[in-house]
Amino acid sequence: MSYATGTDARPGDIRVDLQLIANMVAPQARVLDIGCGDGALLHHLTRFKKVDGRGMELSQSGVNACVAQGLSVIQGDADTDLRDYPTAAFDYVILSQTLQATRHPRAVLEEMLRIGRHAIVSFPNFGHWRVRWHLLWHGTMPVTPTLDQPWYATPNIHLCTVHDFEALCRELGIVIERRHAVTAHGARSAIQSSGGFANLFGAQVVYLLRRR
Repeated sequence: MSYATGTDARPGDIRVDLQLIANMVAPQARVLDIGCGDGALLHHLTRFKKVDGRGMELSQSGVNACVAQGLSVIQGDADTDLRDYPTAAFDYVILSQTLQATRHPRAVLEEMLRIGRHAIVSFPNFGHWRVRWHLLWHGTMPVTPTLDQPWYATPNIHLCTVHDFEALCRELGIVIERRHAVTAHGARSAIQSSGGFANLFGAQVVYLLRRR
């Protein structure tokens, strides 16, 4: 993904889901971005929100891209390395489009809310109508803009729906402070309550969470 840097950078130069995440972060907060990729979100938050930002990325190429921009990023695995962070070390812990690729998503979510006052999570919604339609009419695993690889090549191992995720939050005693759905065309809308709209039309969703 490309984005503007230097004097050409503008607040709207990142993907719509990343902009939703950025809007949830308070200025000058302590932030950990897990699975930060090439650093697009972390760069944006550092430049426009003046956060004290840290990153963790599994791929060496992603780490190299981040470090080349002057970002503080280490190589690490969300499934194993979050336990090394002290409790309440951050104001926000972010996991963007990565939860479904972890081996132990429940444990990762609990660790995020141990080390951060808030967690921000986004993921592709397997309850989206295009996914349902494809399964119904073709009987095969769907390939969509948000699930863009065939079943044998995808890193996603724990796909879920909006209802699945919110049921897990209730089970863990997690409070949902804000939530947004993003359609396949990039339109965004706030989700006022758990219901059919987000689970049916949200190609991906973004949640702001905290402990009860």
